[in-house]
Parts: sequence; C-alpha cells; structure tokens
Amino acid sequence: MAPPPSSTSAPSKKGIFAASFIGTSIEWYDYYIFGTAAALVFGSLFYPEFSSTAGTLAAFGTFAVGFIARPLGAAVIGHYGDRIGRKSMLVLTLVLTGGSTFLIGVLPTYAAIGIGAPLLLVALRLIQGFGVGGEWGGAILIATEHASPRRRAVYGSFAQFGVPVGVLTSNLAFLAVSGMSNEDFMSYGWRIPFLISIALVVVGFLVRSRLQDAPEFQQVKQDKDVSKVPVAELFRRQPRNLVLASLASIAPPAVGYTVIVYMLTYGTAVVGFNRTTLLTLILASTLVWIGTIVVSALAADRFGSKKVYAVGALTAVLWPIPMFGLVNTGDTGLALLAFVVAALVQGVMAGAQGGLFTEIFDVRFRYSGISIAYQVGGMIGGAVTPIAATALFGTYGSSTPIAVYVMALSLVSFVAVLGLREGSAPSVPSVPSVPSVPSVPSGPSATGQTDTAAEETAPAAASTTATGPLG
Repeated sequence: MAPPPSSTSAPSKKGIFAASFIGTSIEWYDYYIFGTAAALVFGSLFYPEFSSTAGTLAAFGTFAVGFIARPLGAAVIGHYGDRIGRKSMLVLTLVLTGGSTFLIGVLPTYAAIGIGAPLLLVALRLIQGFGVGGEWGGAILIATEHASPRRRAVYGSFAQFGVPVGVLTSNLAFLAVSGMSNEDFMSYGWRIPFLISIALVVVGFLVRSRLQDAPEFQQVKQDKDVSKVPVAELFRRQPRNLVLASLASIAPPAVGYTVIVYMLTYGTAVVGFNRTTLLTLILASTLVWIGTIVVSALAADRFGSKKVYAVGALTAVLWPIPMFGLVNTGDTGLALLAFVVAALVQGVMAGAQGGLFTEIFDVRFRYSGISIAYQVGGMIGGAVTPIAATALFGTYGSSTPIAVYVMALSLVSFVAVLGLREGSAPSVPSVPSVPSVPSVPSGPSATGQTDTAAEETAPAAASTTATGPLG
C-alpha cells in the first residue's frame, strides 16, 4: 500500500464547516422555497383550471416530483462522487439546484403560456431534485471523512445545519414578501425568493471551489482501489445496511414536511391562522431545530449515534397526535409549542444521522450508499406525506388519520435504526484527519467485506464511538 496522502495542505476545520454548511444551506433554501410556494401560490398560478383542493394536490404533486428525482440524482452523482471525488460533485449539485431555482423565478404562469407552464415547472423541479439528490451525501462526507471517528457526528452536523437553515432562510424570504398586497404577491412577489438564489449560488461556488477531498478518499484513489461501479458493489456487498438506512431515513422528512409544507395549507384553510403567523411560528421553531442538532451531535459522539437517533425516532412516533391537537386549538402559543417539539424531534435525529451513516458504509461506495439511503427515505417520508395528508383530510375531515400516518412512518424508522450497527463499515487505515482534531487509529482495511463480515467487527468499533471523549 502506498503511504497515505499528506495532510499538510488539509483544509482547516473552518474551511470544512463553510463548504459543508454554506453550500448545503443554499441548496436546501432552493429546495424548500418550492415547498412554500407550492403551499401558497402554485395551485392557483399553475393549475387554475382545477378546484381548490385539486389544485393544492397538483401543486404538492409537482413538489413530490423533486423527491422522485432525488434517488436518481443520489445514484448518478454518488457513482461519480465515489469514482472522481466528493468536491467535483458538490460543485455540480450547487449549479444544478441553483440554476433550476432561478429559472423557476422567471417562469411564465398558466395564464401566460397555458399548459406549458406546469410542464416547465415539473421539468425544473426534476432538475432541482436531481441536484439535491447528490448534495446531502457529499456534504456529509466532505465533513465526516476529515474527522476522527470520535468526532464524526459533530462534523456530520455541519451539513445538517444546512437543512433547518434552508428552512429558516426560505421562510424569511417569503415572510419578507408576505406583507405585500395579495395582488402584488401573486403577480411578482413570490418570484423574489427564487431569483435571489443566483447570488447565493455564486457564494457557495466560491467556497466549494477551494475544497479538497479528505485523505481517506484520496488514499483509496492513490491505492487504485476505486470501485468501477459503486452502486452495483453497494447492492452486492451491503444491501442490508442500505435497506435499513433507507427505512431509518423516513421519519425526519415525514415529521418535517408535515410541519413546513402541509401545515401551511392546513393551518390557514382549516384552522384559520393567517399566512404570516404560520411562517413566523415555523421560523421560530427552526431556531430550536438548529440548537438541538448541536446537542444531539455531541451526545451522539459520546453515547453512540444509533442510540441518539433511536430516541429521536421513538419521539417521532409519539408526537403527531399531540401536535395536531395543539394546532387545532387555534391558539398561537400552543401551535408554537407543537412546532417546537417537532423541531426537537428532527434535531435529535439530524445530529446523529451524518455520523451514523458514515460509519455503516465502505468508503469505496460510501457516497452512493448514504445518498441513496437518505433520498429513498426522503421520497417515502417527504414526497408522499403532504399528498397523503391532503387526501386523508379530504376523505375523513379530521387530522387524526394524518397523525396516525406520520406515526406509522416514524415507527418504521425506529425499528430500522435498531437493526443498524455502528462501525460496521471497513475503513482505510492510517489516514490523517484535520490537524486540529485528534485522530484515532483505525483497524486493518477490509474493503472487500460484506455486511455480515463487517458486522463481526462492529461491537469493537461501536464501542470506540460510544465511549470516546468529546474532545
């Protein structure tokens, strides 16, 4: 084996944080403003021939199209991320997502070009979803692969901050234009959040262009051990981990999209909240989400990512019925409490997820593994939930079936995460991490291991993670 790549030019901890956090924040801003617009304006602007309920379903259906494209983006971008490098793919995802978002902002509506408007909207949403499909996995790995095993959850949280910050900034953007008259908002105000994304993309591009891949991945390339077809090898060698990680990824988007997408429609049309109030409540709860990620990541590095994630998933099973009960009172304070606890649930899972998923996949097809798992879970938990919630309420006229639906999805994730084993992926030995972070010696490389073989070494590896010091 060739000596490991030198770390003399390794990026600083701040540089890794910036590349992972800033880029992810921009991409999720781009992605979430579509969900907000789908709830507020797309039904009437792009599907005016439908009834109010049907128009909302069509808008949410267009929103869901992005989720369908995400697993495809995860597989394709993950393939090249495992073969060429993490950095190159992260730049590509930024351009794809940001460019399509800007074009949505200049898209003519149905009144201007007829059926071409929703068709173009769907096409741009597909491109947006394809880009996002490869974003999360790369952003997680560019951070966690620079970290020692004892700090992987904390480093993985860098990218996880980008998700709630994307929600926060997208809601701030719409909150800023929500004070317009309804006529101005529907005419051009809704476009502003989409148009400003181009400036954010430029910032993200400048940050990520200075990045370099982690020594662990550079070692694989230097040893000429790069997988020829990473996705195929992933399915052949670690199918169990892939399935369990995919199922474990359902709960966060199931809870999240119930709040940040469906509640915008339910809260205004059914409960009677005004649009600005709901956006403000969601914005406030997002701050709690961000803070919880920090605490969760620290706890995950101390007690084990699997345990912390399981706590979050179990809470996600228990909270939906109380959450809807609080919102249904129509009281602003109680609705805020409902959203804050939901944010706590998401934050607990998010803080542990990056470190957990990094540890269960072989470095040679890790980008493909964590990307596909995350995006498949996102498609099941996020794409379908607003549509199912709208249909369930339309059928039963009650929020209880919606809550039960979210509970069932969260239960699947809870059971799945119990089946995962931390540290069950082989690693490349003697790879230096960021100079400011203490490294932990790793065991012999066994990149040819299957799930079963790898899991024989899991208890020792998991013990290292669970008992390692926070510093």
